[in-house]
Amino acid sequence: MKSFIVIGLGRFGTAVAEELHSLGHEVLAIDNNESVAQAVAETVTHTIIADAKDEAVLGSIGVRNFDSVIVCMTNIENSVMVTLMLKELGARHIVAKARSVQHSKILRLIGADRVIFPEYDMGCRLAHTLSARRALDFIELAPDFAIVELPLPQSWIGKTLAGINVRRHFAVNILAVRGGQDVVISPPADYVFRAEDVLIVAGENKTIEKLERQA
Repeated sequence: MKSFIVIGLGRFGTAVAEELHSLGHEVLAIDNNESVAQAVAETVTHTIIADAKDEAVLGSIGVRNFDSVIVCMTNIENSVMVTLMLKELGARHIVAKARSVQHSKILRLIGADRVIFPEYDMGCRLAHTLSARRALDFIELAPDFAIVELPLPQSWIGKTLAGINVRRHFAVNILAVRGGQDVVISPPADYVFRAEDVLIVAGENKTIEKLERQA
């Protein structure tokens, strides 16, 4: 179990806080709106109704004792201020939500360990998924590297992973195979592919596209 602080309980912050808690982690949620904080009181570990821009508030929490702090504030100036204070208070790991490219650059400059840009990331993900002929889902890890969910090529049915020799012919790694409700993580060489299987693969975009043409 890990411990998290989520600052800002808009739709994104609330979703992050509740999902982390549902996964079994300790979650402290902070917002200056009483009704908003109370709305998540039953779905997180603790809630605090307070202004996170007040350094005394952050200092009293003991941010350095948590594994990660997620800043989900919508106001750019406020998120920058809070991120900077968290850094000065010794927070171990800071994740900050950005509203624009310029905002993300500022957050990185002042010490955010990870910056997320949900609207941009989702837009790119959707664009890649729609442009791919057979891709079911797409997660970009770097400009030329991604994790993609693909339907199983028909010619693979009944064959083993070793028999197809995926790495040699397609230069991708099969991270998992999903068939119905079953998921096989890092399938062994003797795994026999079934008609209902879906592949989760990682590799360079150009090699994934080669595999995609087989699906």
